[in-house]
Amino acid sequence: MTRVLSGLAVADFKDRVRRPAYGVTLAAAVALGYVAVPDSGARWVVMQLGDYRGVYNSAYVGTATALACGLWISLGGFYVVRDSIGRDRRTGVGQLLAATPVRTWAYLAGKFLSNLLVLASMVGVLALTALVMQLVRGEDRSVDLVALWRPFLLLAVPLVALAAAFALFFEALPLLRGGLGNIVWFCMWVVLAVGGQGPGLPLGGIGMNGVAVSMYEDMLAQRAEVDGAFSLGLTYLDEPLRVFDWHGFTPDAGYVLARLAFVGIAVTVALLPALWFHRFDPARAKHSAERPQERDQAAGGGPAVFVDGMPRPAGDRRISAAVLRTPPRPGRVLLRLWGGELRILLQGVSKWWWWGAGFWVFLGVCSPMPGATRLMLPVSWLWPVLVWSRLGTQHHEHGVAGILGAYPSAYRRVVAEWAAGATLTAAVGLGPLVRLVVEGDVTGVTCWAAGALFVPSLALALGTLSRTHRLFQAVYLPLWYTVANGLPVFDFMGAIRIEGQPAGLPPAVVLTASAVLVAVVFLTGAMRRLNTGAARRLSRG
Repeated sequence: MTRVLSGLAVADFKDRVRRPAYGVTLAAAVALGYVAVPDSGARWVVMQLGDYRGVYNSAYVGTATALACGLWISLGGFYVVRDSIGRDRRTGVGQLLAATPVRTWAYLAGKFLSNLLVLASMVGVLALTALVMQLVRGEDRSVDLVALWRPFLLLAVPLVALAAAFALFFEALPLLRGGLGNIVWFCMWVVLAVGGQGPGLPLGGIGMNGVAVSMYEDMLAQRAEVDGAFSLGLTYLDEPLRVFDWHGFTPDAGYVLARLAFVGIAVTVALLPALWFHRFDPARAKHSAERPQERDQAAGGGPAVFVDGMPRPAGDRRISAAVLRTPPRPGRVLLRLWGGELRILLQGVSKWWWWGAGFWVFLGVCSPMPGATRLMLPVSWLWPVLVWSRLGTQHHEHGVAGILGAYPSAYRRVVAEWAAGATLTAAVGLGPLVRLVVEGDVTGVTCWAAGALFVPSLALALGTLSRTHRLFQAVYLPLWYTVANGLPVFDFMGAIRIEGQPAGLPPAVVLTASAVLVAVVFLTGAMRRLNTGAARRLSRG
């Protein structure tokens, strides 16, 4: 059984590391290592105690990088390792496994180990990056590998193990299998990252308090003035920090056991779905829990499409013939395309979602609270995150990319899809807009308009590049959180005010970013069409 379990994990891991997304994620991990150890004159910091930071020796560089690694990879890595069970369901591998004697707990254990291997490889890249950054910064080039890499084992690995386990746990729950699970994990991560830093928490929280106490004691021993609290997270500085010598944190047995308990909790969470997960076995599923369109996708034919009253797989050539026989209607092509893309974007949205959107619009207009725009605009532009994430992905996920590739003017369809997303963004943010117009806030209206164009541009670009909903959700939720948390450097919507004026990004910068993102969409589409055409010519030759 051990050989089967390791075989499942290694095979799944090899499949994931061959994908371009894995290389992009590793590149992002290297960038994170650079951010965690900035230049001495930089105006940002990740870990500080009051107005001080440690000298860039092995202990400080390793701890700062490991803490940043544990927090941010536990967030972004969750979205990377999602969909391992769903991929087996769609490709039919799950049905093959159901016919084998592999136990459900062994299947889940293999998936958990695969998730953990993917995230641990990112931690390993950051551990090597920390070594390079210590030598590059040059404040202390005497390398102590134990002090440098021990924090990664004690601080980062338990957190990424928890992310790997919950990614699997959410996939085994039908309610959290989709985009809702991504949002729930983001909320859980915020609670873990912020609430897990204090003293006296069960299992020591995320393990940061022991580091803070050790730094504080070293500063007192050096008679440094401690005039602030320990801070972990990307922080903007008015002036560069002063430095002190910190020789690292030596954990006791209780601390190590607490970190091992974190890993034990992760293993328990990963194996818990064995109580109800049927492992693709139709005999154990209740009335075949998979919907008909899911069975069609698992068989490789994509979702069913009705042509002349008969269901056809999405890849059936008879669909293309039926579309070609449809008589075209002249005039207002772009307007009809916009209407069609808007209907496609909003298909399946429940009435409760519409009630919620209407409620936020009403509050945005009528809320008596001062500074209601500061609160209501971020809330309004969080509500449709799961709908926005459909932009750029649906034609691929539903197997109609080949049909749309035959469209004579692909650019019109892209513009119509972007316009549908912009229409939704403007509609849900209508309440704050009305309030800004009534107050005569021209600058606020300009920032609102720039944000309304930026969101669909970001969603369409990330959806087109990744062909999955998860990338936009993984990027937009932290971006939105920085705005809701009052960090003006990433405020693309003009919600944060200082002395009554927007303090975030200038509208010109936001509009430029939107234009670049739309250009990326067109460039990606053109390159894929060229590759498809070249492949067809090679097959004919």
